[in-house]
Amino acid sequence: MIRVFEKRYERGVIDLILSIQRAEFGIPVTIEGQPDLRTISSFYQVNNGNFWVAFFEGEVIGTIALLDIGNGRGALRKMFVDARWRGKEHGVGQALLDTLVAWAGERSFTEILLGTTEKFIAAHRFYEKNGFIEIPKASLPVEFPVMAVDVKFYRLGLVTQTNHSS
Repeated sequence: MIRVFEKRYERGVIDLILSIQRAEFGIPVTIEGQPDLRTISSFYQVNNGNFWVAFFEGEVIGTIALLDIGNGRGALRKMFVDARWRGKEHGVGQALLDTLVAWAGERSFTEILLGTTEKFIAAHRFYEKNGFIEIPKASLPVEFPVMAVDVKFYRLGLVTQTNHSS
């Protein structure tokens, strides 16, 4: 089940994200280095952005965020799925991404951008399978928030109602 983030989910979200970053991928990040995780409502859930949480039996098993960076663009952030729930057979990552893309389309976003580390190989394949195209860092808009660990960047163009010609 996917729900829009509420403050009461914060501890589960932080625990999931830090455990994946640190234990699974060995990325030496802390909660202090990710202040957005303590201010999800005021950081992500503003303008046309949002943050979603996937649950199974009350446990947080996945997250995804859309940061509204202006000009019809969104930055996909904080996409994490518990290792036990990854893969096509569970569909958690796909459901999270589909939720974000539908939300963005309804709000007339024209593109979704993302940055990721070289360590997330399966994520690269997932994004590419879902129509994201790798782009050079130099082609990112200045509003895009590049994280220190990001070395690969992707773009997904969206067709919205405002893009159709009559």
